[in-house]
Amino acid sequence: MHPYPHSYRANANGTGVGPVVLSATGLPDLDTAPPVEFGGPGGAWSPETLLVAAVADCFILTFREVARAGNLAWGSLQCTVEGTLDRVAGVTRFSRYLTTVALTLAPGADAALARSLLEKSEKICLVSNSLTGERDLKIHITEPTA
Repeated sequence: MHPYPHSYRANANGTGVGPVVLSATGLPDLDTAPPVEFGGPGGAWSPETLLVAAVADCFILTFREVARAGNLAWGSLQCTVEGTLDRVAGVTRFSRYLTTVALTLAPGADAALARSLLEKSEKICLVSNSLTGERDLKIHITEPTA
């Protein structure tokens, strides 16, 4: 890992109508639009969906490293994040993030250790830690049958 601080840069380009195009050096462009709830067309990534997707992505990437350090053998992890957008004290913001994870363990893996590492991953995810709003974690663990 590189020493801190790290710096990340992204660009957005748009006109009065149509998609906003996100870009960053070395990455494919991404078209975005407002969500349906804000009068958008639907069918496109929006700032709102990108935000909750970043939480889900960060969770899995964090868990990979935490599980590696904890010597946990696992097969797959699905992460769904539901962000609640609300008016709080006159400001529109995300007030809650519900992260639901479904982990499939490798044969012989310790389910108690897995739960502990999932909880740790939620606590140290840098994207989640950068946001305000309540955070809740629901864990489902599947152990392989013999």
